[in-house]
Amino acid sequence: MLRLFTALPIPFDVAETLGRRQAGLPGAKWRSAEQLHITLAFYGEVEERRADDLAAELARIPPGAFEIELKGVGAFGDAHRSHTLWAGVEPCERLTVLAGRCKAAAERAGVRMEPRLYRPHLTLAYLKTQTNPDRIGAWITGHNLLHSPPIRVDRFGLYSSLLSDGGSHYELEREYPL
Repeated sequence: MLRLFTALPIPFDVAETLGRRQAGLPGAKWRSAEQLHITLAFYGEVEERRADDLAAELARIPPGAFEIELKGVGAFGDAHRSHTLWAGVEPCERLTVLAGRCKAAAERAGVRMEPRLYRPHLTLAYLKTQTNPDRIGAWITGHNLLHSPPIRVDRFGLYSSLLSDGGSHYELEREYPL
């Protein structure tokens, strides 16, 4: 079984700029430059045969490069605590269409996905339970004017994810030009 997802890679210069913002919040487990990406679809655990079918279906997605921009920061969580810091992605119809095509490829390949509303974002950090909510709010306020220059999207990848005590390690399995 492989734990799979499709995502957009982040250019080195953008990852480097984001890395300079990843400080000043005790309890944040910051994502490394190699871990930064924008998820298109999360497939979860997939049998190898189905993974091959999925890879073939993803190759059928029509090409067409486009641009995205990162804008603002925020946190995911519930009423009691935040658990994830993220950088937002400006609304982009072509990004939403690509994410929908990645989901449709999974359906055609027989890969069952959890029903999730697509909310494009780039995860910056996971937060420990004891992270001070006031410090989280202050960090968001201090970085909420984030606005990247346009980022050209000319490919996406099928990645595997290996979970370990040290965090997730992502491996590019296949790359698809747009």
